[in-house]
Amino acid sequence: MKTPAEYLQCPVFELTYPTGEAAESVPVVAYTDALRAVEAALADAEKYKYLLMRALRRNRAESAVGPALVPPASGVREFSIRPSTPVFPLYPDEQAA
Repeated sequence: MKTPAEYLQCPVFELTYPTGEAAESVPVVAYTDALRAVEAALADAEKYKYLLMRALRRNRAESAVGPALVPPASGVREFSIRPSTPVFPLYPDEQAA
């Protein structure tokens, strides 16, 4: 990934006061150059987003297929988790619907 400064392929000037004195060392670039740098950064962000989403989909597909192929081990008993206190529905009328 690039750093923000690597997107600027243009001259960078130092801001000065009308007297010619340097003003707080603020770098200045032309508007069109800044706009071009932002567009390049957004294009790279879209590319990285696409690659990340593709990797996540591939990982999810592999993890969904992987455990299904493994047969259950013999001698392992199944269990269910039961809460020690009773659980009541938050909206009992909704349960009947």
